[in-house]
Amino acid sequence: MPTLFRFFATLAILAGLVFAAMFALANFVQPTPREMTVTIPAAKLQPGNR
Repeated sequence: MPTLFRFFATLAILAGLVFAAMFALANFVQPTPREMTVTIPAAKLQPGNR
């Protein structure tokens, strides 16, 4: 039984570290906005063509 408890404790600690890393990335890292250009084919702009 102690081995199972140690296994679950290790999993809980790893899950906590992953959660803390995700929380830190979501709250402390600011992305830099950049301009984006998307080319649309002319065939997509014609209302009658499918």
